[in-house]
Amino acid sequence: MTPKLKIAYSPCPNDTFVFDAWAHGRVPGAPRLDVTFADIDLTNGWAEGDDTAYDVLKVSYAVLPWVLDQYALLPCGGALGRGCGPLVLTREPGVDLTGKTVAVPSERSTAYLLFRLWAADVVLGAPPRRSSGGGVGNVVVMPFHEIMPAVRDGKVDAGLVIHEARFTYQNYGLHALADMGAHWEDTTGLPIPLGAIIARRSLGPDMLRRLADAARASVRMAWDDPAASRPYVLEHAQEMDPKVADQHIGLYVNEFTADLGEAGYAAVRGLLTRAAAEGLVPPLGPDALAFP
Repeated sequence: MTPKLKIAYSPCPNDTFVFDAWAHGRVPGAPRLDVTFADIDLTNGWAEGDDTAYDVLKVSYAVLPWVLDQYALLPCGGALGRGCGPLVLTREPGVDLTGKTVAVPSERSTAYLLFRLWAADVVLGAPPRRSSGGGVGNVVVMPFHEIMPAVRDGKVDAGLVIHEARFTYQNYGLHALADMGAHWEDTTGLPIPLGAIIARRSLGPDMLRRLADAARASVRMAWDDPAASRPYVLEHAQEMDPKVADQHIGLYVNEFTADLGEAGYAAVRGLLTRAAAEGLVPPLGPDALAFP
């Protein structure tokens, strides 16, 4: 029997919704999977560290320039969209972030990259640095589920939040200071690239195409029969309100999940090209995003 491919993705509702049919053997002809659940900060690190334990990983688009020599970007299964960007939250409205401490979910996350580009445009005219110097320079990394309580309790001045926090931050008495996704869309007209599915190039072109076909089939099966994925989604939703889980899926699983398409690829290349111009990531090669 062919060994299972090792895959790591988050327990967030969009990922469990997308991968439910595939992970449970309901996609005809798809490679079998051995699933590990992990926060995206961990999967980013595994990809960068060339951890050979995993064949397929869900990572931030922001990490691609460091890993595309070993991994290929699959044209489906990830998270892009509109109106779904990260938010900067504060306890009071209209806070000036100069000299303030901002909690972020990962320094390699797309959320942080969008934040740095926003700060360069709007706040400082230069990207924030992880230091105690001037500007938004005092950045601390913490798990995303700890950020809103930290802002509420005054442990940090502001927090960069992702995922379902878009729907729940008011429960913490917090205010949305800025929407990173809205800034990106307003300045580029492109959708917001958030999470990518990557697979080892060493698997070979035939297997990479099989993986893409399986991911695409899995998401379409989830759309065709949403009730089938419900137990898997709620099992791993970390006590999330089912209504919030549904909102989460509705926001992050869309046509770009089934196929990046021209607009999706333009968004990814646009983000990483601009970030490279700011010196935030290494430049991409001309064929770096090409799929076999």
